Amino acid sequence: MSGYMGFVGVSTEKSSIMKIFPTWADILGLPTRTLIGHDLAIDATPQQYVHLVQQIRDDPNHWGALVTTHKMGLFAATHDLFDELDEFSTVGGELSSIAKRNGRLIGHAKDPLTAGLAAQEFLPDDHFTRTGGHVVCLGAGGAGGALSWYLAGRADRPERIVVTDTDQGRLDHLRAVHLRRGTPAELIRFVLVESPETTRTVLADAPAHSLIVNASGLGKDRPGSPVPDDTRFPEAAYVWEFNYRGSLEFLAQARAQADSAELTVIDGWRYFIHGWSQVIAEVFTIELTDDLVSRLSEAALAAR
Repeated sequence: MSGYMGFVGVSTEKSSIMKIFPTWADILGLPTRTLIGHDLAIDATPQQYVHLVQQIRDDPNHWGALVTTHKMGLFAATHDLFDELDEFSTVGGELSSIAKRNGRLIGHAKDPLTAGLAAQEFLPDDHFTRTGGHVVCLGAGGAGGALSWYLAGRADRPERIVVTDTDQGRLDHLRAVHLRRGTPAELIRFVLVESPETTRTVLADAPAHSLIVNASGLGKDRPGSPVPDDTRFPEAAYVWEFNYRGSLEFLAQARAQADSAELTVIDGWRYFIHGWSQVIAEVFTIELTDDLVSRLSEAALAAR
């Protein structure tokens, strides 16, 4: 066994994958059991991104990497270093997977696939058609953009998707992504959060059975929640926290209302499992089966 795989993030040593990866490597028969972290600050510079991607590209012992927090910044700074990029990486402007094939650097944005696989585990196939629920995605960054991409292409597409963010630039970027894709303009409403009351109003306007998602990153690398305290979630909503580790304030808010509002609360564990397994499969050219994913998930529970 030789070489190593990389993990580009902010605080990678805190991730469960550091304990899980060697076991997964044995299950999958990978050529290495070593995962190394590449930690960059949330406000990393383009030069730092370029240096990191060049390091991965030029190191013969480096198999490739998964990218978390830095998906959009890394793409913006380094996309011209890649020999091949998939559709969502170019249209969406983000990268979550860096792989190498015969001297070529290959980039993928796996999040729409990951979000879809995770959502399909808890959302019935006819949920939006049957209930009339909407979607409120709190965060227009890489994770939120990927979720909106998946939902816009879902056979059981919601009538309305509301995406909020505190940064107008991220909202404008995602609006442009969907414009290039041809998403119907009336499907997605983009809302700038100028005060806590903005989010309260958005959640108050969402009908029962809506899907409410924390895609803001708050509660993981930074403490906090995009939802103000004492805000009510819609009745019978599915409340999905994309994170599985950190301070997880949003998850605690949802769980506190789970019984009284009949909420279904989901954390980010399965999203994490699908995200990592899909990128590992890409980096090491492995065909994933349902059985393999089940084995990986069972092995990972010991490290949770």
